[in-house]
Amino acid sequence: MTATLEQPATEAPEPQVRRHWEYWALAALLVGTAVAYIWGLGAGGWANPFYSAAVQAGSVSWKAFFFGSSDAANSITVDKPPMSLWLMGLSVRIFGLNSWAMLVPQALLGVGSVALLYATVKRWFGASAGLLAGLVLALTPVAALMFRFNNPDALLVLLMIAAVWAMMRAVQDGRTRWLVLTGVFVGFGFITKQLQVMLVVPPLALTYLIAGPPKFGKRLAQCFAALGAMIVSAGWWVLTVELWPASSRPWIGGSQNNSIIELTLGYNGFGRLNGNEVGSVSPGGGAGGAGGTGGAMMGGTAGGGIGTKWGSAGITRMFDPNQGGRIAWLIPAALILMVVGIALRGRAPRVDAQRASFIVWGLWLLVTGLTFSLMAGIFHPYYTVALAPAVAALVAIGSVTAWRHRDTPWVRAVMAATLLVTAVTAWILLSRSAAFMPWLKWAVVATGVVVAAALALPALARGRIAVVAVLCALFVGLAGPTAYTLYTITGTQTGSIVSAGPEVDDADAGVGGMRGFAGMDGTGMPGDATQGAGRMSTTPGGARPDGGAGQPGGARPDGRAPQPGGGQGTSTIGAAGGLLMGSNPGDEVVALLEADSDQYTWVAATIGSNSASGYQLATLDPVMPIGGFNGTDPSPTLDQFQQYVAEGQIHYFIADPSGRRGQGPAAEISTWVTEQFAATTVDGIVLYDLTAPVSS
Repeated sequence: MTATLEQPATEAPEPQVRRHWEYWALAALLVGTAVAYIWGLGAGGWANPFYSAAVQAGSVSWKAFFFGSSDAANSITVDKPPMSLWLMGLSVRIFGLNSWAMLVPQALLGVGSVALLYATVKRWFGASAGLLAGLVLALTPVAALMFRFNNPDALLVLLMIAAVWAMMRAVQDGRTRWLVLTGVFVGFGFITKQLQVMLVVPPLALTYLIAGPPKFGKRLAQCFAALGAMIVSAGWWVLTVELWPASSRPWIGGSQNNSIIELTLGYNGFGRLNGNEVGSVSPGGGAGGAGGTGGAMMGGTAGGGIGTKWGSAGITRMFDPNQGGRIAWLIPAALILMVVGIALRGRAPRVDAQRASFIVWGLWLLVTGLTFSLMAGIFHPYYTVALAPAVAALVAIGSVTAWRHRDTPWVRAVMAATLLVTAVTAWILLSRSAAFMPWLKWAVVATGVVVAAALALPALARGRIAVVAVLCALFVGLAGPTAYTLYTITGTQTGSIVSAGPEVDDADAGVGGMRGFAGMDGTGMPGDATQGAGRMSTTPGGARPDGGAGQPGGARPDGRAPQPGGGQGTSTIGAAGGLLMGSNPGDEVVALLEADSDQYTWVAATIGSNSASGYQLATLDPVMPIGGFNGTDPSPTLDQFQQYVAEGQIHYFIADPSGRRGQGPAAEISTWVTEQFAATTVDGIVLYDLTAPVSS
């Protein structure tokens, strides 16, 4: 059903044939999205091994499942709450440990996000707008990346869309239950990725305070009810973790004081904004933040860091070479159409749901976009997936609203200008990958100019010619992101830092193919210039650029989990993993770790979660990640580690071939082990048998 500006879509029944057409179109959209996101999904192997190891741990230990532990022996958690891990962990418990069982739930979250965005937009602007919103979201390159990956962002996006859906239902009828449901969705978002979900809270609250049907006092009370629901839906898990005796639960990864509150407000909270990230990714200092090497490497603005700066903080960051091709294609159009939509609804009643839609999606885009642009701490390009629903919704509802007013001269002029701006944006972004479909930028710009000129003639906006104009406009807006999306879904993405689309030619970009890490071994330290470059990036065709075998898609003949690559075709550093890459052990190392594994709590320990992850996924036995993700968390202390060794709970210590020793207790443990135990080398990996000290 197509709504007019005077009458909501829900009030005017349309002919049955029209409804059938909408259903078929929606089915095609959702099936196409599912095929695109699921096709070849297993080629990415363990995807982000940091989270894959936690999924494996949670599939065999309910305690690890609840806390989001990195290992089934519950030494330390990942540095995010576990809600996204719960979905993948349940799937693995049902279907067994393999990449498909882990990643298909993520892809289905993408299909659900497209469907829910369609439903949210359609209610107020009609099926055409809903279908366009869903299509734009599905074809956003960074969305295609993250809905085929195992980071928490996939679930976070769905929950944020759900929060807007519930709030807009409250705008429709003013019932408190919808505000409570909004709070529940936000709370679930908190135990998915902590404070990032809070970026949508100001847009939600302000929109309802402006457009909610009840009197202001009741609207304010309803917002407090939503706040209460948010606190309860997130607080039960946070309170349980805080009250659980620290001696019987895992260390909270990413925190320095074993506190989920500290993690929330520090490393995953204000530290991301101001760069003061104690325990941050840092080759040389645990409190590096943006001012140190870690902050510069991971997106800070200070100089002196090793590696690349993934776009300096500033108002144009979303258009930098590092982010632009992932999300920026339609941001200018979304902002222009937001203003047009609000202007066209200027005389509508306060409770007008269409204007409220422009407000909530527009504020989502502005608040989140500005936060990402100006934050001084760790920033990764894939964070921008949180902008995709807002961009898609604004482009859809703005385009439909403007098209219905195309008889108005100034609206036609703005539509033409928007199309030209979109074409120019595509030209700039496509020009950054000169070897990638070089003809496409010319086709987009030429089409944009022709259609923009045609919009100046009212007669060309009617009948069959109008259909051609609309199709050409869709080409201008979606050709670039569609090409980037196809590149992304036909490749593989592995490692902790991944990117959508082809490499950009800007020498300072780095993320497109992780070229910023050439000359780095994955630990943040200078090393083999060939290491890690492709293994953390999008690689077309499913082949690994390091020459190794394909990543896991099924069980090994012996019933164990398949090894990522089998340890063949990789260097010593690649086999051992590092700060940003999972380890890739060979068969001899795996056999050594598996021998008498049932006699130990941990078959091995090593510095950093990514180094530990591959050994754990290959053996299905717990491997202790000393120091957590960065090797900087004080877990375990030297005294604790020595006690574990004395009690015979750890069999081997695996050294990092690059010499990385972590910081604080991790460095102390590394030194103590090398002084007390003899080294042996297997498949190029140096191991220390902790049951056989040198003195004996």
